[in-house]
Amino acid sequence: MIVEQSREIIEEVNKAFIGKNNIIEKVLMTIYAGGHVLLEDCPGVGKTTLALAFAKVLGLSNKRIQFTTDTLPSDITGFNMYNREKNQFEYREGAANCQLLLADEINRTSPKTQAALLEVMEEHTISLDGVTHELPVPFVCIATENPLGFAGTQPLPESQLDRFMVCLSIGYPTLENQMKIINAQRYSNPLLDLRTVTSAQNILEVQNYLTSVRMTDSMLKYAILLCEETREHPLVELGISPRGVSALVKMAKASAVLNERNYVIPEDVQNVFADVCAHRLVMRPQAQVEGVTARALLEDILTKVRPASAEER
Repeated sequence: MIVEQSREIIEEVNKAFIGKNNIIEKVLMTIYAGGHVLLEDCPGVGKTTLALAFAKVLGLSNKRIQFTTDTLPSDITGFNMYNREKNQFEYREGAANCQLLLADEINRTSPKTQAALLEVMEEHTISLDGVTHELPVPFVCIATENPLGFAGTQPLPESQLDRFMVCLSIGYPTLENQMKIINAQRYSNPLLDLRTVTSAQNILEVQNYLTSVRMTDSMLKYAILLCEETREHPLVELGISPRGVSALVKMAKASAVLNERNYVIPEDVQNVFADVCAHRLVMRPQAQVEGVTARALLEDILTKVRPASAEER
């Protein structure tokens, strides 16, 4: 049932977000794993379209906030307003009070506002004037940022980047897919034609099911050794944290579910390793001098640390 539901979701989202099934699958895996997504790419490649398509197809309540330099933390968390008729303060909801939040251009707002959002992502609650407000479940944040334009931006600190389960880059579509995109937009907005194929309750059931997906000790050791290798690499200043290891395990289980298995194999770990870990690495200046990127380094680690060597240890 989960596999059929997943295929239907991917097929429906693909009607609006054309030609990038791999990205759609990884966003869906992240939602199943209970994580948040950072889409890092240049403008105009469909980051916002992807988030809105998922919100509609999954049947989740959604809100969108466009970050600017003057966006305040209260725009995200909400605020208390005095009601003169009732002679009391009332809570007015912010953008975060939904099941799927699209945070557009997260790096264009102040660190204080970024911190307010990322606290919500971690705790799934909003504390205001001593009162805790629970967020709807499931809660997913899909944030976007443009890594190329730095004017007026505030890059996310490493500790905040660590809150995102994956960081994905969409890339430009092929010539054939660009033609499909233009033709699909000729008469109407494809987002309007998408249908809801599941519900929030079904998503929660899949998230709960993931806890029963089997991961043997050898597979767990393999995932941990991959992450430990980043901590010891001479070109890495800051390696993968235990939170990163946990994210890798959850994503590997989600990959297994999408591939019709209730157990994790090495390919599941390898499939998501770079997406989970690349944005968490802090590279030394020497790496930039040598032209070594985080993803290239992780690919090299995958060739060095093999599942068989993990079993031997």
